Amino acid sequence: MILKHSIGEYLELSNGERDEPLWRYVYGGKPKPFFHPLTTPAGFCLSLFEPHDHFWHRGLWFTIKFINGENFWEEFDKFGIQRGLLPPSINHTHDGAVIWTQDQLWECPNGAGSVFAETRKITYRPLDSLSYALDWDISLTAQANLILDRTPFTTWGGYSGLTMRGNRNWQQTQLRFPDGSTSDRPTGIPANWADLSGVFDGGDQKEGGIALFDHPSNVRHPQPWYGATGAGHYFNAAFLFHEPMNVVEGETLRLRYRALVHDQIWGVPKLQTAYETYMETSSD
Repeated sequence: MILKHSIGEYLELSNGERDEPLWRYVYGGKPKPFFHPLTTPAGFCLSLFEPHDHFWHRGLWFTIKFINGENFWEEFDKFGIQRGLLPPSINHTHDGAVIWTQDQLWECPNGAGSVFAETRKITYRPLDSLSYALDWDISLTAQANLILDRTPFTTWGGYSGLTMRGNRNWQQTQLRFPDGSTSDRPTGIPANWADLSGVFDGGDQKEGGIALFDHPSNVRHPQPWYGATGAGHYFNAAFLFHEPMNVVEGETLRLRYRALVHDQIWGVPKLQTAYETYMETSSD
């Protein structure tokens, strides 16, 4: 595998054989970092970039809707940003993992100061020929007394946190949960994990997906899930879905997740085993 770092812009990993990388993590040039493209090991792209109806949706990303009333989600006239202080530091391990860490400030619009100082560590872990993991470890230290909030759910709303927006060419998608249930429109379902899978063009039995695992140390675990399948397939570990959260100045909110990208459609037993493996390898 080949890791490329365009300083101040992005990191990307490729196998050197395909034009499109396995993944690209863009940390510069946009209001918040994101993964796009995000592809399965076989090369099928899962992520959607800036759809016309929600141009702030970029593949796989993390943010919070409202912080002290400032919007860090949509990118209209006034919105907050996540600004990297320096390019990420990068380490490699003998088992093929790539670990990068970056400090960021969450800055309010119009120079009104920052709300969070963040240290974000992401680890790419190759698992097998069908899957790999992107482990997120997010530490958010409040720079003032904060109220974290969302748009309360009516016919939509409740979203905040780690989010995936799927490619429009990824079809017949289905959201699956640990109890074996599926939902076209989860609105606050609590679960240890959720998996979005479907089919791709390019031949027979071209399938794949992404599972998001909620670490049990996370606040409000098991976190509620919000999302939809169909043309706008999307899902979100929505830790603020049911109510806002207060964070006092100096307090650090730590959130940990695994995004498991896989070929084929995985059933509940295989996904649950993968979740348990994540638990065994993330005890610190």
